[in-house]
Amino acid sequence: MWKKNKWLFVLIFGMFLFMLAACGDEDNEASSEEVDTESAGGDDYPSTVTIGTASQGGTYYIWGGGLANLLEEHLDITSNVEVTGGPVHNIQLLDSEDIQVGMVTEGPLYEGVTGEGDWADKTYEETRVIFPMYHTPFHWWSTANSGVTSVTEHEGERVGVGPSGGTPGTYNPLIYEALGIETGDQVQAGASDMASQMMDGQLDHIGFSAGIPIASVTEIEAQTDINIYGIDGEERETVKEALPYFVDFIIPEDTYNSLDSDLETIAQYNFGVVHMDANEEFVYDFVKAYHENIEDMITTHASAEEARDPEAILINETYPMHPGAIRYYEEVGIDLPDAVYPPEWDEE
Repeated sequence: MWKKNKWLFVLIFGMFLFMLAACGDEDNEASSEEVDTESAGGDDYPSTVTIGTASQGGTYYIWGGGLANLLEEHLDITSNVEVTGGPVHNIQLLDSEDIQVGMVTEGPLYEGVTGEGDWADKTYEETRVIFPMYHTPFHWWSTANSGVTSVTEHEGERVGVGPSGGTPGTYNPLIYEALGIETGDQVQAGASDMASQMMDGQLDHIGFSAGIPIASVTEIEAQTDINIYGIDGEERETVKEALPYFVDFIIPEDTYNSLDSDLETIAQYNFGVVHMDANEEFVYDFVKAYHENIEDMITTHASAEEARDPEAILINETYPMHPGAIRYYEEVGIDLPDAVYPPEWDEE
């Protein structure tokens, strides 16, 4: 009986040792996985991010979906595409770390970084550019029945100017101010909401800015006749003098069915941005995946054609870039302007 129990004890003790060895192997595997995570960017390399866009019906929202697909397919990072007020709001949300990736036009970027905008309650100097996007042209459209074909005819009229915190909602009022135009009520709403108001007869004039073609314009012109117009000549020069981050732009005739010739107007450029504290390896991987798969973004929205060549980043001559992005552009042989190197670059 003792011998039988002895062998039973040996068997149980052997199983116990085997289990300890197995646990040790698991611990070693876990340690190996931790090392791999460190080599891929450390504990703060994100597994999920929130992308700040703008109102539904605008180009930023479409781009947000494209960037989310790119992150998931090529970096295995899940994304939340958040509807926001637009560039101004995105800068504020990045600062409070409520989003991790944002899209901005040059006007809000300039005002945020310098703290000179009426909306800027502080200097948002921790915003970092990571990739180029496209030009955002400003254009306006009115119902054909109104007969309006120029912003100068908006005097005293109720006009849609875009969402509060967005590029059109921020700069349309400043454009009117620069031109000395006193409109009636200025409706601040997203592109889809303003389009619905126009179709319901509540709004005759809308001003908006986004990558072209703007989906809401295409939808409206498919249902009713509209006049589409921009700003040119003396009015354009007046606006550019007052708001120097605007540039000349031509909207091609084939952008909308309602156009019968190229349309002259003004525009601002767009950039992808992150907070300066974003993980460097993540930013490098993101920018690399963005440029190496730019065809995916062009399929998402035609405006991404402007970013086909990575040298489009040279449109940014002033605003600080993230070190992860700088590393990618240097790697592909792009000579960046000295001004875009941020203070933290010297500390590395």
